[in-house]
Amino acid sequence: MLEVRRSDVEYPDVEIVMKINGELKKVKVKPYERLIDVLRNKLGLTSVKEGCGRGECGACVVIMDNRPVPSCLVLAVRANGKSILTLEGLAPEGKIHAIQKALIDVHALQCGFCFPGVIMMSKHLLDNNPDPSEEEIREALDGNLCRCGSYLRFVKAVKLASKYLREGKTYFDESEVLR
Repeated sequence: MLEVRRSDVEYPDVEIVMKINGELKKVKVKPYERLIDVLRNKLGLTSVKEGCGRGECGACVVIMDNRPVPSCLVLAVRANGKSILTLEGLAPEGKIHAIQKALIDVHALQCGFCFPGVIMMSKHLLDNNPDPSEEEIREALDGNLCRCGSYLRFVKAVKLASKYLREGKTYFDESEVLR
């Protein structure tokens, strides 16, 4: 009798459909594949960073059906039929979002590894609370780890982004900001 080891069994691909940054995408995934791996390796959305792989650092946060989720903890098959926003879909081509502009304005730029997750959490916060207090900002960003220690500047940036958004300044020209 032939013995089959679990590691020898190949799982069939499953086709899923997601709305990624406003575009419908069909992709074949293994039932055990994580959303972060599909976004990065199959769809080329490299803003989604893997920090800890345990949902503790916030680097891989995406907005799925208007909720921030650590994509390292979500099986891709669970994203079937969902709407997902990553940093790549935050602003139109040639523009940057008010949150990105505010991070630049308060000189929060360090290594940048945590930025995508911080930006996505900030977006979720500001979408639901256009004028958050410092305490609300700190609470919203509590799950985002930054090895460079830019936390105080993140709070300042979210306050500034809130001001920009309330003034109707959602997007800024990339060419004017990134000189």
